[in-house]
Amino acid sequence: MRTVALVILAATLAPAQGATPKFDSGRAYADMQQMVGYGPRPAGSAALETTRDYIRKELKAAGLAVHEQAFDADTPSGRVHMINLSTTVPGRTSNKGRIVIGGHYDTKVERKFRFVGASDAASSAAFVLEMARTLKSRTNELPIELLFLDGEEAVCEGWDDCNRPGNPDHTYGSRYYAQQAAKAGGPKDVRAFILVDMIGAKPLIVHREQYSTPWLTDAIWAAAHKLGHAEFKDDTFPVEDDHLEFLEAKIPSVDIIDLNDYPQWHTAQDDLAHVGASSLQTVGDVVIAALPAIEKHLRGT
Repeated sequence: MRTVALVILAATLAPAQGATPKFDSGRAYADMQQMVGYGPRPAGSAALETTRDYIRKELKAAGLAVHEQAFDADTPSGRVHMINLSTTVPGRTSNKGRIVIGGHYDTKVERKFRFVGASDAASSAAFVLEMARTLKSRTNELPIELLFLDGEEAVCEGWDDCNRPGNPDHTYGSRYYAQQAAKAGGPKDVRAFILVDMIGAKPLIVHREQYSTPWLTDAIWAAAHKLGHAEFKDDTFPVEDDHLEFLEAKIPSVDIIDLNDYPQWHTAQDDLAHVGASSLQTVGDVVIAALPAIEKHLRGT
């Protein structure tokens, strides 16, 4: 009887086969707090290396292998060593490319005030980290790579202030990653890219991003509406972000971003007082709910 009871208890406690894993926003918020605690984290800084160490440690603790894509970027401030971090969770099919979910983890260079970047970009880095933990226990149709991009922010004050022909002063990490992906097969290798950026704001307001791939945007917004998340709005707004580098490489891409409704953007007030775990939970639930439709679309292409 005792053996039978233990078997019944084990069956009760074990997750149901095929059950959808749950994104843990409490754990993601703790990651966000940790990163904000490191202070300003621009590309090439000691604080960003500390952030990398934290991401590496957390991924390894989750039993996930860490891949580093290091490169030297030619910026208006000189050569800056940058590192994209990633980990990949397996899928049922490994010979039909992969889905990438990513966001940047560096903060803007600010010389006039202390910029800790809670939503921009601790929220995206924390989200990608928790998504890696979550998707590890999901049955994925294709492998899913979780990508932490370095060097999204401009070195100069404005996004376009120091652009040079063929070398914009921003999106260094995504440009390098997309160029390498294009050499390895482009859209045949990376089937879709889901970018998250500035998703910690409270309240959260996410508009459809104008340049994003329509079918991929539709899949995510349909999941949001089905879950009743009115934070996802149907009007469109153009954003220049990391996803443009993937689109340039002909990789279907979508940007999930709360930008034009976040007045704390690139100010000293982008701090923990203006972000919340509930916003991370909303985006986590939506992305996970959208994955089956995205996988179904990719199976048919």
